[in-house]
Amino acid sequence: MPPAIGPATLPASASSPASGQRPIHALTGLRGVAAWCVVFYHIRYSLTAILPASAIEFMAKGYLAVDLFFLLSGFVMWLNYGAVFTSGGLRAAPRFWWKRFARIWPLHALVLSAMVVFALAVLLTGRDASAYPVGELPLHILLMQNWGMTGQLAWNHPAWSISAEFAAYLLFPLLVTAVPWPRIGTWVLAGVAAGLAMGLYLIFALQGHATLGADITHLGLWRCLAQFSMGAVLALVWQRHGGQTMALAAWGACAAILAIALLADLPETAFVPALFAAGLLALASDRGAAGRLFAARPLRWLGDISYATYLLHFFGFVLFKLMFVDASLQMGWWQLLAFGALLLAASDAVFRWFEKPAQRWLNTHSPRFAQRQSGAAAR
Repeated sequence: MPPAIGPATLPASASSPASGQRPIHALTGLRGVAAWCVVFYHIRYSLTAILPASAIEFMAKGYLAVDLFFLLSGFVMWLNYGAVFTSGGLRAAPRFWWKRFARIWPLHALVLSAMVVFALAVLLTGRDASAYPVGELPLHILLMQNWGMTGQLAWNHPAWSISAEFAAYLLFPLLVTAVPWPRIGTWVLAGVAAGLAMGLYLIFALQGHATLGADITHLGLWRCLAQFSMGAVLALVWQRHGGQTMALAAWGACAAILAIALLADLPETAFVPALFAAGLLALASDRGAAGRLFAARPLRWLGDISYATYLLHFFGFVLFKLMFVDASLQMGWWQLLAFGALLLAASDAVFRWFEKPAQRWLNTHSPRFAQRQSGAAAR
C-alpha cells in the first residue's frame, strides 16, 4: 500500500452504509497495526542503537504488511461493491472508479507536491536529488509509477502500492462481472484463492525470488493483483459462512500453515499469502478476545488515520532526520517518541482537515461520466 510499501488504500471502515453490512471494526484496527509495521520497517536502521538485533530483524519483515493491505482491500471492495456490480454490471464502473480516485488521489497529490518543493530545495543547495527524478513525475501524478515502466522506487516510496491498487481498482469491475461468482460453490472459491496464491508463488519463483518484497517495480503489481483478487474471493466466502465456527477453523488453518512453513522451511512467497488469507477470515469472523482487541477504539482510530500515516511517514522521516538526527542517523528513545507523536498528530490532522474533506468535495463534484450509473448502483 499502500499502502509500502503499503496501505494501502482502504475505505474509512470495513464496509459502507451502501453495502448494507455493519462495519467490521476489527479489520479497521488491523489496518492501523499494519500501518505501523510499515513505519517501523522504514525507520528500523535508525533504531539499531537502542533496540536489540532481534527486534530490528523482526521489523525488517514489516514490508509484509503491504500483502495484508492488498488482501484487506480486495475483501472490503467486494463487501462494499460486489453486489453493485453483480446486479448493475459495468454501468456502475465509472462511479466506482471516481469514488476510488477521490479516496486515494488527493492525499497522494498533497504529499507529492510537498516533495516536489523539497526536491527543488535539494537541487538549489547543490545536493544529490537522484531520488526525485523529474522525468518520472507524470507517472507518479497519474498513479502509474508501479505499472512496470520504471526500474526503481522514487519520490514517496510507499506510494508504489497505491499505484498498484489503483490498477486493481480499474480491473475490479471486470473481475466481478466476468464470472457469476455468487453461483460458484464455496470449495471452488477456496480453490480459486489457493490457485491465486500458488500462481503468485510461481511468478516469484520463476524470477528467482523467495521474498515478497523483491523487485517491487516489476513484481509489485502482480503481488497486488493476485492478493487483491484473493481478498475479494474470501469476502464472498465470509458472506456465506462468517461466524464463530469459521473463526475457529480459520485460526486453526493459520496455526497449521505456520507450522508447515516452519517445519518445511518454506520461502515466504509460498505461505504468507495463505497465512494472511486465513488470518483475515479469522479476524473478520471472530467475536471473541481477538476480535474485541482489534475493534478497540484506540486501534480503530489508528486504522481510520492509517492512510495518512502510510503516505506521510516516509517523507516525514526524511524531514525529521534532517532537523533532529545527527550524522550517525541513530535515534534515541526521546527522538523515537517524538517522531511517533508527531506522525500521529500529523496523520490525525491531515485525515480530519484534508483527506476526508477532499474526498467529500470530489464526490460531491463528480464529473458527468461518474454520475451515469445503473439504478442498482445509485441506491
